[in-house]
Amino acid sequence: MIDPAIRQQTVAKDVQKRCASCLWGFYVQHRVSIQDLGILAAGLLVLFYLAFELDIFLTEGARTEAQQRLELDEVLLLGGSLTLGLLIFAFRRHQDQKREIVRRTAAEHKARELAYQDPLTGLPNRRQFEEALNQAAASPPEAGLNHAVFLLDLNGFKQINDTYGHGIGDEVLVIVAQRLLSAMRDGDLVARLGGDEFVVLARHLMGPEAASNVALRILEGLREPIATGSSSHQIGAGVGIALLPDDAGDAREALRKADVALYRAKTERRSAFRFFEEDMDRLLREREHMERDLRQALKDGRIEPRFQPSFDLKSGAVVGFEAVPNWTSDAGDDVPPERFLPIAQESGLIHELASHVLQRACRAAAGWPDRIILSMDVLPGQIADANLGSHILEILKSAALDPHRLEIEIAESTIVQNLEAAKAAFAPLREAGVSIALDNFGTGYSNLYHMQEFRIDKVKIARRLVENMGGEDADRMVRALAGLGQGLGLTVSADGLSSRATTGEALLNSGVEEGQGTGQLLSAMQAKELIDHPIRGGLPGSL
Repeated sequence: MIDPAIRQQTVAKDVQKRCASCLWGFYVQHRVSIQDLGILAAGLLVLFYLAFELDIFLTEGARTEAQQRLELDEVLLLGGSLTLGLLIFAFRRHQDQKREIVRRTAAEHKARELAYQDPLTGLPNRRQFEEALNQAAASPPEAGLNHAVFLLDLNGFKQINDTYGHGIGDEVLVIVAQRLLSAMRDGDLVARLGGDEFVVLARHLMGPEAASNVALRILEGLREPIATGSSSHQIGAGVGIALLPDDAGDAREALRKADVALYRAKTERRSAFRFFEEDMDRLLREREHMERDLRQALKDGRIEPRFQPSFDLKSGAVVGFEAVPNWTSDAGDDVPPERFLPIAQESGLIHELASHVLQRACRAAAGWPDRIILSMDVLPGQIADANLGSHILEILKSAALDPHRLEIEIAESTIVQNLEAAKAAFAPLREAGVSIALDNFGTGYSNLYHMQEFRIDKVKIARRLVENMGGEDADRMVRALAGLGQGLGLTVSADGLSSRATTGEALLNSGVEEGQGTGQLLSAMQAKELIDHPIRGGLPGSL
C-alpha cells in the first residue's frame, strides 16, 4: 500500500513537470514575440526613467505638488514611444509571418515533389502516373484515337547490379530515364514504377500503328550501349502495350493488361514489344492457376521422381537412371514436365521442387547396385543459388548415397549464359566426386573453351539429332560429335534411343557408348525390377 503523502508528492511533481513542459513549449513557439515584447518593455522603462530624472533635474527645489505629477508632454512622449514600439513589433511579426509562409510553401512543394517524383531519376513516380492514367481513362480520346500505356522492363539489368554493384545500376537507370524522355513526344508521361520497371502514357495516338512507332522509338533509344565509368553495358527492354479504351475501360485494367502483354514480350528473351491480346490473358490466368496447383502439389507431396533408364549400347545392360519430376494431378492425370518446370523456374519453386525430387531419387538409388548411376538435370533457375552444390551434398549424405554415383546434367545453353555461376555452384560437387554431363550436346551453344573450363565428364548428344538418324547429314553430325567427345576423353551418350534396333546399332557404329530411351518413365519399384531382371537379347524396345 503506497503512503498517501508519498502519492500526493508524486502527483505534485508530475503536475510541476507538466506545467514546466507546457511553459517551455509556449516559450519555444513564441520566443521571437516574447523577446520583442521584452525589448519594447525595457525601452519604455528606460524612457520613463530618463523623462522622470530629467524632470527632477530641471525643477529641483521648485516643484509644487501639481508639478510633481507627470506632465502632459511626458505622457505624450511615453505614448508615442509605445505606439512606435508596437508598430515596429507588428511590422516584424508581419515579416516573420511572410517568411514562414514562404518556408511552408517551399516545404509543401518539396513534399509534393517527394510524393510524386522518383528521387533517383527525377521522373514521375507510380502515384503521379496513376493519377494521370485515371484522368486519361476518365477523358476518352476522340473517335479513331487511343491513349496507350507502355509498360517496360529492362533486360540484363539484374546482371549489371549483381556484377558492378548498385551504384553503377543507379547510373544505368538514370541514363535509361533520359533516353526514354528524349524518345517521347512533348506531353507524354514517362514514369518509373520502381526497380527497373518504367511506364509511359501516350495520349491521342492514331491507333495501334502509332503505338507501334512509339514502342520502336523506345527500343531504338535503348539500343546503344550505356557507358558508366570504364565499362559499357548493353540494355534492352520488353514492352507491353495496352490501349484505352479498346483494351480497358479504366486505369487499373489498362495497367494490368499492359503487364500481361509485357509478360509475353519478356518470353522473347530479347528486346521486343507486344500488344495485349485476349488469348494472352487467358493463358496467363491458366499459368497462375497452374502455379497455385503446383504449390499445393508440392505441399501434398504429389510430385515424385520417375526414372528413365540408360543402357550400354554393347551389352544392353542398364548403366543408370535419370530422375525426372512427375506430377500427378488431382484428376489422376500426369502433367508433362515441360509444362510445369518453366513455371517452377519463373515462380522460384524450382529449388524446393528439385530438392524434393532429388531426395526421393537418392533414397531409391541407395538400394541399387553400386554400378548404377543416378542422374538429374539442373535447370537455369537453380544455377543462381550459390549454395546449390553444398545443398546437393547434404542430400547425398542424408540418403547415404556415394557422390560418385550421382551425375548432374546441365544444358549447353545454361553453361554459355551462366558459366561463372555454374562453375561456382558445381565446384563442391566436383571436389566430392560428382560427375558432370553436358546435355543437349550438338545444339550449337557451347565450344571447346566452355567444355574445358567446366571440366565435363560426359556429353549427351541432343535428341533431335538422334531421332533424325538415317539421313546423311544427321549421321555425319552424330559421328562428328561422338568423335569430338572421344577425343576429349569423355563418355559419349545419346538421348532419344528409339525402339528401332538400327538406331542403337548406328549409334554404336558412330562411336556412342550409351543411350537413353524415349519410352515410358518408370517408378522406383519398376526401376529396381529392371535392374534385378534385365531384359535379355539386346536393348528393350519399349524403353
